[in-house]
Amino acid sequence: MVKPTKRESWSLGELAAALDVELKGDPARQVYGLATLGSAGDGQLSFLANPLYRGQLAQTRASAVILQPQFVDECPTAVLIADNPYLVYSRVSHFFDHRPKPDEGVHSTAFVSGSAVLGAGCRIGPNAVIESGAVLGQNVEVGAGCVIGANCIIGKDCLFHANVTLYHGVKVGERCTFHSGVVVGADGFGFANEQGRWKKIAQLGAVTIGNDVDVGANTTIDRGALQDTVIGNGVILDNQIQIAHNVEIGEGTAIAGCTGIAGSTKIGKYCTIAGAVGIAGHLEIADRVHLTMRSAITKSVTEPGSYSSGTAMSTTAQWRKNAARFRHLDDMARKLNRLEKQLQALQSDKQ
Repeated sequence: MVKPTKRESWSLGELAAALDVELKGDPARQVYGLATLGSAGDGQLSFLANPLYRGQLAQTRASAVILQPQFVDECPTAVLIADNPYLVYSRVSHFFDHRPKPDEGVHSTAFVSGSAVLGAGCRIGPNAVIESGAVLGQNVEVGAGCVIGANCIIGKDCLFHANVTLYHGVKVGERCTFHSGVVVGADGFGFANEQGRWKKIAQLGAVTIGNDVDVGANTTIDRGALQDTVIGNGVILDNQIQIAHNVEIGEGTAIAGCTGIAGSTKIGKYCTIAGAVGIAGHLEIADRVHLTMRSAITKSVTEPGSYSSGTAMSTTAQWRKNAARFRHLDDMARKLNRLEKQLQALQSDKQ
């Protein structure tokens, strides 16, 4: 795909060529933004990825729509034809992303240690701090109020939105994005108990993050106790996730908001973990595992597939009835076993 430049509008012909898709319509037609099928107007580009919205296609006022070949005849406007419209939409979204960028260089209110190294094209925002021994690759953008701790190593083309904190010794690959409030490298929750009093254990590891990782707002990734906490290439993390010390997350895994992962758990490659999942410590999750919303994972998952726990929604009245019966499940199971044995005895007597 052609790397987009900041422009006010694009012709459909330019977009088709840049995205390597087929165009049905006027190549000179200009579009200046993206919108949903229902809200798009003249000059806007839309897409159909979810069949639930197919009914909106015939009435759309978009100048063009990205859709699959089988829906082309249903579209009243120009079409960018793609086998995977949502993927093409993800690519074209960057053509219309006009997020402002600060000027290259170091803002007058920022502090950069004399022993830090900044690559060409770096942008260091207001009140940011780059501590001693930190090394930033080319074109790294550090937003206002960020702290890059001592001896951190950051690859090229990374973006740190405002108020991100990296503690000392964190290693980050290339093309990573950290949203506001992220904290990487805080101490893991390590304490020893001595006669009821908690004694802190020094956390001597760090955090290693691969390439193309996206970390959502207010997510926290703790440093390792001895070895590093490790986040693999291409991992995407939603907002408000807690990743404890010495956790390892494999390449391409996606984790939704409010999930918590306890210490020393290893999560495989290409897993998908839904929102508010709780994962206990010292477990192993195989590659290509899907954990559904609010699951409580208390033992290792050794085979790929989808796993769930908890109860589905019901009315409060029905839930209370069910909850009252939960306490009697063991008694009910014992009674059922006795009845089965009595039934088997009766059947044996008849024979």
